[in-house]
Amino acid sequence: MNNSKIWLSSPHMGGTEQNFVNEAFDTNWVAPLGPNVNGFEKDIETYIGQESSVAALSSGTAAIHLALILLGVTHGDEVLCQSMTFSASANPIVYQGAKPIFIDSEKDTWNLCPLHLEDAIKDRIAKGKTPKAIICVHLYGMPYKVDEIKAISEKYNIPVIEDSAEALGSSYNGQKCGTFGDIGILSFNGNKIITTSGGGALVAKNREVRDKAIFLATQARDNAVHYQHSQIGYNYRMSNISAGIGRGQMEVLEKHVNLRQDMNTFYQELFSDIDGVTVFKEPSTHFISNHWLSCITVDEQKAGFSRETLRLALEKENIESRPLWKPMHLQPVFKDAPYYGKNVSETLFNIGLCLPSGSNLNDDDRERISSAIKKVVS
Repeated sequence: MNNSKIWLSSPHMGGTEQNFVNEAFDTNWVAPLGPNVNGFEKDIETYIGQESSVAALSSGTAAIHLALILLGVTHGDEVLCQSMTFSASANPIVYQGAKPIFIDSEKDTWNLCPLHLEDAIKDRIAKGKTPKAIICVHLYGMPYKVDEIKAISEKYNIPVIEDSAEALGSSYNGQKCGTFGDIGILSFNGNKIITTSGGGALVAKNREVRDKAIFLATQARDNAVHYQHSQIGYNYRMSNISAGIGRGQMEVLEKHVNLRQDMNTFYQELFSDIDGVTVFKEPSTHFISNHWLSCITVDEQKAGFSRETLRLALEKENIESRPLWKPMHLQPVFKDAPYYGKNVSETLFNIGLCLPSGSNLNDDDRERISSAIKKVVS
């Protein structure tokens, strides 16, 4: 029996990426600018809509960092951030010398809890410090509670950075994720729904903000015949080679979304008759997740086995799975950061598991996954 590694989420090429890369080599466009960069940005803008303006960058982390700069976050400021997320959502806050304030999740979408968010804002204001920004994440591709978060943002006049690193192809009320915040960010890392091998993008509401992001991302070089710099810049622009991969990937994005959604359906059917196991899915028809990763929670008392028992059983069969993101307020590096909430994100971390979700998984892979899980269940 084939025992090759089944990965959680591996790159999946569509077939035309090499054409764009070859063209870049043939025309000697191997710099952090060029036709592929321009074309990739246009492809994304067309896909997400809302007259968005996109800047292709070296990573999603770079996009968050620039978003914070563009919103005026600086040393000593406070930024509210979803606790249950990957560290890249929070680290750029510290790059700016600002202070992260972590917020618990709610149970429906596993994302930023509006109730705890408002409690945190009120308390920080009472302490004499109005937060400068809110970082919300569409966890595992599941849209956060957009309407509730937007209402709080507008009530207290605090801008939202929308971390859509995991949510390209997801939507809320028919509108694509990445377009809800004051500034949105995307990621094209190797494990994302489409990849440029490494890369990201900043999504702005207008061309002026997008152009400012590109200025900062190209070392903030002033308009002069010599190299002159009036402010600090960064080497954050995407290369024309990477953008070529992205252009080919955009041609198969919808197909990849559909295949990942099919994997989520596969798990819903697989676990449908198993007590104590819940597959993470949309709370209502307003939410459409790309299901970048399909996840489950395991109630050990009802299921008769734990999350860790299942993870180790899959590992034994050379099948990768992984616990959910460990909340930021539980990370050693952020142990002194303020936290608002209860134990929703902590509980999810303790009982949750990410399962293989790639768009390149085949029937043989699904049979191996199913067989390994059924051994544990039985």
